[in-house]
Amino acid sequence: MTGVDEGVTEPALRRLVVVTGASSGIGLAAATALARRGDRLALVGRDPARLRAAGEQVHEAGGVKPELFRADFAVLDDVRRLAEKLRAGYDHIDVLANNAGAIVLTPVTTIDGFELSIQANHLAPFLLSNLLHDRVGRIVNTASGAHRSGALDPDDFNAPLRRYRSLRAYGTSKQANILFTAEAARRWPEVESYCFHPGVVRTRFAADSRLVAWGMRIAPLLRTPEQGADTLLWLAETDARQLVDGAYYANRRRRRPLPKAADPQLAARLWEASSKAVGLI
Repeated sequence: MTGVDEGVTEPALRRLVVVTGASSGIGLAAATALARRGDRLALVGRDPARLRAAGEQVHEAGGVKPELFRADFAVLDDVRRLAEKLRAGYDHIDVLANNAGAIVLTPVTTIDGFELSIQANHLAPFLLSNLLHDRVGRIVNTASGAHRSGALDPDDFNAPLRRYRSLRAYGTSKQANILFTAEAARRWPEVESYCFHPGVVRTRFAADSRLVAWGMRIAPLLRTPEQGADTLLWLAETDARQLVDGAYYANRRRRRPLPKAADPQLAARLWEASSKAVGLI
């Protein structure tokens, strides 16, 4: 493309959307669609080559080059540096899409001392959101129906490392996403906060396992990344008067998570424990 399509919002009026996990899958699909609709994008990814390729795709879709930020959410110092760069670069972020995440097939402890699923999927976006919340208008967290298998204990984030089960660890981190969203709505009334279940999507998820990656390629009825990103896009753009702050959505409809992901006392405990874990208190 040589320029912006006719009818696209003027640059001064474009919203700024930060998308984490933007190198592939749901994040890249969402970023591409948002760029096509006229938003400015800041893309966050772990792998430099895939991040550059994503940037080129988003540029082609919207006609404006996105800013690229490399960060590994398995390293909390990377998250802190990312927040510093975003604060230095932008006075206001219209939407922060906390989409980065992973399912971890074997027990892994990060350099920060936490089970990798809970750090990459919850503690890292929790830290990023806290470091940016005074500049963010809306937060959209990618959660999951897998919260059903969660067994969150805010007093012991490393409990999944004992008798490790990857789906249990992943579900626990997704349970945390939903609780964090609701608690953010209570603590930050000036920031709109939502989360959603994207469905089971054919992406690079669990690509470290050849068997799982093969299964993801051949399994029937999986959603495309574009289909998985649909509710993210809807939550990023819909008038707040039509949404419920702190709520959990799927297929553009409000859903009721299981009680263990809707307990306000557990959400408050999680917030305090997470704040201590990432060094905010």
